[in-house]
Amino acid sequence: MTLTARAASTDDAPILAQIYNEGIEDRVGTFETRPRTVDEVRAWFDGHPLVVVEAEGRGVIAFASTSTYRARECYAGIAEFSVYVARSQRGKGAGRVAMQALIAAAARAGIWKLVSRIFVENAASRALMAAMGFREVGVYESHAKLDGRWRDVVIVERLIRENRH
Repeated sequence: MTLTARAASTDDAPILAQIYNEGIEDRVGTFETRPRTVDEVRAWFDGHPLVVVEAEGRGVIAFASTSTYRARECYAGIAEFSVYVARSQRGKGAGRVAMQALIAAAARAGIWKLVSRIFVENAASRALMAAMGFREVGVYESHAKLDGRWRDVVIVERLIRENRH
C-alpha cells in the first residue's frame, strides 16, 4: 500500500472528523468523549501545521495536527500534537508517515519543540513516538478521568534542533 502525506485542507474536514471520532469511540487516544462535527474540525485550520496521509485508492486514512501549547509568549515555538489513524488502517505505517510529515511541517513553521501526552497503556503510540525520536519525560498520574476512571498519561517531547535559537 502506497502512503503519501500532504498538507490538509478544509475539504478534508469530514474524513478528519470521522477518524477523530473513531479515536474518541475507541478510548485509546484522547480524554474527549463527545464526537466532533465537521464544522468543529474546520476550526482546526487556524494556521497550525495539519497533515493528512492518503493510501492509494483509499483516500485519507490518517492525520496529525498541532495546536498552541500555551498562550504565554515565552512558549512560542512549542506545539502540542496529535496523530490519529482510521480504525481499519492502524498498524500499517500511516501513523509514522503522518508524524514524519508533521515534524517536517513543524520545522518549516519554526516550531522548535513538539509535546503530547499518551495513555500509559497505549503501547502502539508509545512505540511510534520512540521510533520518531520522541523521549518520554515522565508520567502525569491521575491526569483526568475517562468514563469515570482516572487515567495516567506519559509526557513525550521532541526537539526540532534546527529551530532552537
